[in-house]
Order: sequence, then C-alpha cells, then structure tokens
Amino acid sequence: MIEFTENDIAQVVSVLGADNSTFHEDHYRIRLENRDERRVLTLEIYPKIMLGDKDGMLVVAYTASAHLQLHNCSGYVCSEELGEVTFVAETNGTLSGLVIEQGAACSLYAGINRKLISSDFTQLGVEVMLSGVALSLAEEIIDPDEKKE
Repeated sequence: MIEFTENDIAQVVSVLGADNSTFHEDHYRIRLENRDERRVLTLEIYPKIMLGDKDGMLVVAYTASAHLQLHNCSGYVCSEELGEVTFVAETNGTLSGLVIEQGAACSLYAGINRKLISSDFTQLGVEVMLSGVALSLAEEIIDPDEKKE
C-alpha cells in the first residue's frame, strides 16, 4: 500500500492548480473549479481506510454528474505538462486509473490489461488505444513483479 503524505498532497495540489487542500479527520479534500466551462470537481483522497477486511487507499471524485471511486490505489503519477494526476490501482494483471485534470474534469479507466499500456498503440482500435495511452504514464510506477504476468 502506498504511503500518501503531506508532501504528496502538496504535489497533487500544485499540478492541479488548486488553491489548497484541507484535511478532514481521515482524508484530504481538493476543490477544482473551471469557471469558463462551469465545472466543479471535488477530489477526496483517503490515504488509509478500511476497504472490506483490509486497509487501502481510496480516491474519490465528485462532479455534478458523477461519483467515481478508485479502491486500493497503489500509486499516482503527476504530469505538470498535461496538468493532470493519474491515480492507479493494480489487481491480478489489470490496471484501473482515475485521471484528474486541472480543468475540473476526470476520466476513469477500469480493468485494463496491464500489457496494453506498453503496446504498439498504432495496432489498436481508437476505443482501446485511448485507455492505453491514458494509463501509459503510470508504467513507471507499476509493480515490476506484477508487470511480468
């Protein structure tokens, strides 16, 4: 399980261009607003919470039209260039990712075959390619032992 610290939240806040984060008993909360497109996104990060019978990290995104959760987050990648943070969970050869963007937007990719992110994207259909490209940033943080599956 990842140990998510105050340094991590500071990095996430910086990359997303948020004003700040607040800590509420067991989780961090970041509010993003895109006034031009009239969007608001609230990001909550629970560094350690009971998920069934064991502790794990939970990342939640709330928007006006969605409530997305990524359970057992195993890591994250910040991209200043893209202005986004990708949170990743690895399970039995598959990846799921929750991408949070500066513009108060988010995307969820679930149950992606781990091999897809290091594939030749030109050989994939557009529908499949999008998830592979989106999660390819996370290739550097994937557990190498699980990657060999």
